[in-house]
Amino acid sequence: MIALKYKEMLSAKSVIREMSQYATERGKEIGYENVFDYSLGNPSVPAPQEFADTMIHMLQNEDPMKLHGYSPTMTIPSVRQKVADSLKERFKIPYKMEHIFMVSGAAAAIAHAARAVSVPGENIITFAPFFPEYRPYIESTGAELRIVPADTESFQINFEAFESMIDDRTAAILINTPNNPSGIVYSAETLQKLGDILRKKQEELGTDIFIISDEPYREIVFDGVEAPCVSKFYDNTLVCYSFSKSISVPGERIGYIAINPACKEAETIINMCGQISRGIGHNCPSSIIQLAVAEVLELTSDLNVYETNMNLIYNELMDLGFTCVRPGGTFYIFPKALEEDAVAFCKKAMKYDLILVPSDSFGVKGYFRMAYCIDTEKVKRSLVALRKFVETEYPNR
Repeated sequence: MIALKYKEMLSAKSVIREMSQYATERGKEIGYENVFDYSLGNPSVPAPQEFADTMIHMLQNEDPMKLHGYSPTMTIPSVRQKVADSLKERFKIPYKMEHIFMVSGAAAAIAHAARAVSVPGENIITFAPFFPEYRPYIESTGAELRIVPADTESFQINFEAFESMIDDRTAAILINTPNNPSGIVYSAETLQKLGDILRKKQEELGTDIFIISDEPYREIVFDGVEAPCVSKFYDNTLVCYSFSKSISVPGERIGYIAINPACKEAETIINMCGQISRGIGHNCPSSIIQLAVAEVLELTSDLNVYETNMNLIYNELMDLGFTCVRPGGTFYIFPKALEEDAVAFCKKAMKYDLILVPSDSFGVKGYFRMAYCIDTEKVKRSLVALRKFVETEYPNR
């Protein structure tokens, strides 16, 4: 018998991917430059030239077996050491190589982290709005994903609802800051309060509760905002990082897990990741990519275009009468739709070749996400279509 669980998932495909596929097909009809595709969070700026130069140099000068052979079970020691040194310097936390495990992107990092700190039947809590793929990431471990309703005034944490959801089967809290889809950066005040609550709950319940911090957008922040280091606020923190957004290499599938050195059994958890990799087939991420990113840890792509795009879109949305919390980072914005049914709203937008993603799968109804990682020239042209859409379909807004 085939696995019914995955067969059933065929009828619940990612709405983001479906909208992206529609945009691609529509582009074949009218030219993709005329489709205002805000569906997929695919970086639109090139990787730093230093990354390409590093790859070329290694290919021309290094031993092919070093570059293309399997990496060790625990991933490449020199890379782990460089990541630890970089984090230690940047965040003043005493990371060592023994606290780092390289993985094939943030999704793999979350897959490892969830399996390391939970067992089937326990629950992992996250906060709406959230990245829809958290459901299969967590539910495939046998844990239950619990969703805290959104605070739509600020998209910070809804603490009142959160505290009531923690019980003696809560293994971890999965957070994402800067946040996909809202673009909100959790404040130091929010993170301090989160840490205080979890310390109190650990003592009350006599159990360990971990934070799994999903941080692929850590470097994309606006208006001088800093994304606070989550590990500074709570010892039992596992950071899940990807280089996909910071240096624009999503197809290379590379990132890491960094366990706070103060975390309970930190080094044991990292060693467990090597065994988890064996069990889920995520072992040995690309050797050459591990080695390449280790040479550009302090660099990012030119990320300024995302702030430029955000300002253009946010200002237009405000002028058109939308309600929207201003993003502090990422390349997403999450306005309230002009009708309660976000799916209907986004379908109407498609008539104007505006590809928007309804919010239902993000755990919030009545909103939509725009991934503005596209050329600024195209953003400007899309605003004409956006205004026509709103003024035609919602004249009495």
